[in-house]
Amino acid sequence: MGTLTRWERVIEHWERALVARVRRREPVELLDALRRECDGRAVVCGPTRVVVPNVYTVELADTPHRELIPHRARVGEALTDSLLRHADRRGYEWAGPVTVRIVRSAHVPNGRYRVSSNPMSRIRADALARIAPGLP
Repeated sequence: MGTLTRWERVIEHWERALVARVRRREPVELLDALRRECDGRAVVCGPTRVVVPNVYTVELADTPHRELIPHRARVGEALTDSLLRHADRRGYEWAGPVTVRIVRSAHVPNGRYRVSSNPMSRIRADALARIAPGLP
């Protein structure tokens, strides 16, 4: 059990380092925002069943989005992996396949990012392309 915990910490450190390279200011804040969104939208469906949204959107202001463009696939994977581990630790059940989208927005309240989520039970590739053109 101790070995698994150490490996989990190493992977989380790698994620934070990756995000820090892409976005120098407050890199862990985005991971924490995704986790808070997941926890805040959890729905208790029974004594042992808690369902959370599976589609997360990270809206970035222009400057962070420009900095992220060359690395968005790797960062998207790191954010998704972190969210999956978080939900696994908490015993959450996903509403469907997990997706983290990174998009540009001129209307983020703090000037840097905004995180939102929605439960989508079934995601077809053609439907997702209509919702979010230009996904990585």
